[in-house]
Amino acid sequence: MEEQPEEKDPMVPDGDVNPIDTDYKVGQDNIIVNVGPFGLDIHNPVFGVAGGLVILFVALTLGFHDQVEALFSGIKNWLTSSLDSFFIIAGNVFVLVCLIIVVSPLGKVRLGGTEAKPDYTYVGWFSMLFAAGMGIGLMFFGVSEPLSHFSSAFGGIQMEDGVRTDWAPLGGAAGDASAAARLGMAATIYHWALHPWAIYAVLALGLALFSFNKGLPLTIRSVFYPLLGERVWGWPGHVIDVLAVLATLFGLATSLGFGASQASSGLHFLFGLPEGLFTQVVLVTVITAIALVSVVAGLDAGVKRLSEINMALALLLMLFVIAVGPTLDILGGFFSNLGAYIEYFPALSNPIGREDTNFRQGWTAFYWAWWISWSPFVGMFIARVSRGRTVREFIISVLIVPSLACVLWMTVFGETAIGQIVRDGYEAARNADLPLQLFLVLQELPLAWITSLVGIILVVVFFVTSSDSGSLVIDVISAGGKVDAPVPQRVFWAIFEGVVAIALILSGGLTALQAMAVSTGFPFAIVLLVACLAIFKGLASEPRR
Repeated sequence: MEEQPEEKDPMVPDGDVNPIDTDYKVGQDNIIVNVGPFGLDIHNPVFGVAGGLVILFVALTLGFHDQVEALFSGIKNWLTSSLDSFFIIAGNVFVLVCLIIVVSPLGKVRLGGTEAKPDYTYVGWFSMLFAAGMGIGLMFFGVSEPLSHFSSAFGGIQMEDGVRTDWAPLGGAAGDASAAARLGMAATIYHWALHPWAIYAVLALGLALFSFNKGLPLTIRSVFYPLLGERVWGWPGHVIDVLAVLATLFGLATSLGFGASQASSGLHFLFGLPEGLFTQVVLVTVITAIALVSVVAGLDAGVKRLSEINMALALLLMLFVIAVGPTLDILGGFFSNLGAYIEYFPALSNPIGREDTNFRQGWTAFYWAWWISWSPFVGMFIARVSRGRTVREFIISVLIVPSLACVLWMTVFGETAIGQIVRDGYEAARNADLPLQLFLVLQELPLAWITSLVGIILVVVFFVTSSDSGSLVIDVISAGGKVDAPVPQRVFWAIFEGVVAIALILSGGLTALQAMAVSTGFPFAIVLLVACLAIFKGLASEPRR
């Protein structure tokens, strides 16, 4: 296509310059204020409202934790049962939006302008894409989810007084271990492949487009400039950014809760330390303190170095399991599991007429809400490392590369765990609580003590990097898109990520954590759906080759 002339984009506010580089003097001077002798750059309404709501939530939750436990359970059950179809449809919309952009001329738009060059090589870029989105989730669910789906699928449909009581996906495969394993792995991959990465890709694309190409601040409200115009600098924009802050914070708190429960189980397994809420609270406190050290050290000295160490450890652990586990089953399972995922994809993504109510509500609806609540965190990171890529290259890479990495991880640990049941009759992991299952599977392999210790280290460091990176993203949003806001602001958010996690652990455990992820994921899902319209409009106004 012939290159279009470079003209002033009507969607850029008066001045046509990047406000990040000019102290926010382009149409939005009212959103940044300088406070007190500390020189804090605070996006006043967003920081004040979001921070106040978080403090109020913590106070009420800790003050009435006995009463709110039942409330959290009721919220989670009501939202997942009432909104399961909405979440499934929303996930499908995000995948469809990505596919439409990829095959349309809009995919030729280059992030940063027609002459922009990529900031990172493919290897470095792909590594960061994968590292951004998962972490604690892969450690927690790498064994537990394949085992859960396999066990319920193998048991088939179970009824009690006319009500289905099991969690089998798509009705299960009663008594057929091979079919149950295939269905269980397909259901697991469904939750970790295209759909979550499409959620991340949509928001990351919007942030990159409107920051790099339109010269707007790197914050969620900027994505809505085509629809709201100058009103994005007023209360409509404030509401969007407050929702983004709350969704990110509670999504992170959910991950930190999963990490604390798994680390507690691992420490009990290896060293006999007591399990329970007290240990989890101590772990969250200690690891949050370590995260604060990383925050003060800065991005390059802190989270970047820890991320590199953790990715290397995760790779070594995975390669070790491949080498000493059922190697041929794992290698063959990678391709057969991909085939099963493709085969069952239409049925798993179908929002209506399903019989597997518990699976659809307890797993899929929660997952999609969790991924959506994580999307500001992951999306902003992906956007910041993707300048210079074409939109088509960006979407294909964000969807495919991390999805394949997740398929490999789930196959390695899922095939190993299922194989121990089918071949060896080993039932300990299958019957254990979810946080402990990884360590029981590793116990059946050589060097179990060392690999279990590595697993605990991975969970802890993923915890630290998630807290550090999450506080950075929340601070950028609450500071109106400024990427170098003072450290004390990041310290505030890092502390309250840990405090929120503790409050939820004490007031309902994983159920409370999941309830808040779903509660904040629902309104932000609506925000993302509307953002799709703004992204199409923004791409249509861009020059492309």
